[in-house]
Amino acid sequence: MKREEWVLVIMPLILTWTLDRITKMWATGIQGMASAGDFLHFYVHHNPGAMLGLFANLPPYLRVVSLSTAGAFLVCIYGLIQFLLPIKTLKLRTGMSIVLGGIMGNVTDRIVWGYVVDFIVLGNAKYSTPVFNLADALQWAGYILILIAVFKEGDLIWPENNVRKRFWIDRAFQLKYCAVLMGVGFGISLVTMVFSYTYLRVTIIELAGPNGDVIEKFAQPFAEVFGLVVVGFSLGLFTVGKVLSHQMAGPLFAFERHVQDMIQNLDHLRDVRPLRLRTKDEFRHLENLSTQIHGTLCELTDKLRAQRALGEGTLAADSAVGGAGADSPTGEASAATGGTEGTEGTGGSEVAVAPAADPDAANGPVVVHESTKSRAG
Repeated sequence: MKREEWVLVIMPLILTWTLDRITKMWATGIQGMASAGDFLHFYVHHNPGAMLGLFANLPPYLRVVSLSTAGAFLVCIYGLIQFLLPIKTLKLRTGMSIVLGGIMGNVTDRIVWGYVVDFIVLGNAKYSTPVFNLADALQWAGYILILIAVFKEGDLIWPENNVRKRFWIDRAFQLKYCAVLMGVGFGISLVTMVFSYTYLRVTIIELAGPNGDVIEKFAQPFAEVFGLVVVGFSLGLFTVGKVLSHQMAGPLFAFERHVQDMIQNLDHLRDVRPLRLRTKDEFRHLENLSTQIHGTLCELTDKLRAQRALGEGTLAADSAVGGAGADSPTGEASAATGGTEGTEGTGGSEVAVAPAADPDAANGPVVVHESTKSRAG
């Protein structure tokens, strides 16, 4: 995408986070219940959990760390999806930005205050919604945009007539690539986990002494949550490796099919469609290489056809010259002379010259009689 389009994609994220922070700073000054009409009410509520109070029953330290880490994990997922999307699809990208902006607004609350500030209530005394904030509302708007984009542009994201619709094109290579990527990520995560757990355990022992209950209360849940994060991170790396390996194996697969198509259709090379790769594919230079190969093969086949036509024309001319020699008057005369000399022929016509009856008529005209009777051999 162009730079201006990336600005349009990122700006909703920044605007959503900014508006959420401004409204929450304003809401902290609300005392009791404030209303703006019969349907819109403002009431400050400190939500220790996630959206609509989810995970509020977790221990406070574990809740803050877990949900904040989940927010950072979603930022990474957002960046990867934006990078790996095969089409521009501004609706889908903008919806994702709005959702992430709302999530980051609530994550900021947990990091700064340890809880999320909710202050909006819709309804009346009989029917009303749970308390939420602007970030929650904007997230739902983002979800709607994502659904609209998926339904309207799903064929572009996952085309049905795609020859390369299979993600496992070269299974051995792709699995090896995913395994290497997962191994590197898991190794880095494991080193980070050991360092963090050891640092936390030593700190707890320095502050509270070798108290097993305190260590079990803080260090063990930390290790469990970190382990879940490592598993999720590894699965994410496997998915990313699958997509990236497809973008590498896919062009090679398409190039191989294109070359085979040209070889099998040498007599109709100009009907072979040019190679076209995807925008996110690696090895895009294969398009130019295939075009050069196609042009060279077309020139060679044209030259071979011209040489073949020239050879056939020369052979036909030689045959025509030989046939014309056999039908010439000289040939006919030779054939006639041969016929008169052979009196022991098998059955041709005989030409005889009759002498004049009168000696005085020797200088007169010669009468030639053609006998139609065949002489028996």
